[in-house]
Amino acid sequence: MTVKGSIEQKLTQGLAPTRLAVTDESHRHAGHAGHDRNGESHFHVEIVSAAFVGKSRVERHRMVNALLAEELAGPVHALSLATKTPDETAS
Repeated sequence: MTVKGSIEQKLTQGLAPTRLAVTDESHRHAGHAGHDRNGESHFHVEIVSAAFVGKSRVERHRMVNALLAEELAGPVHALSLATKTPDETAS
């Protein structure tokens, strides 16, 4: 399974998101520390989940980081997060 696939699977199972977008941004970091020319080292995750209700931004990020501990200890060098509740995305 790809790193992106693993991230998607773990976040889906752990947080039951109503929206999940995982973007491999590795190509934007060519020449930077931690860059892997094969990709899958830098990701941006946008996730909307009811599991975030009542949680601070730091708590939300800790929840995601805990689910992705294996990836963060290995192939993932950088992970940027946008974590929201369903109410925060309503217009």
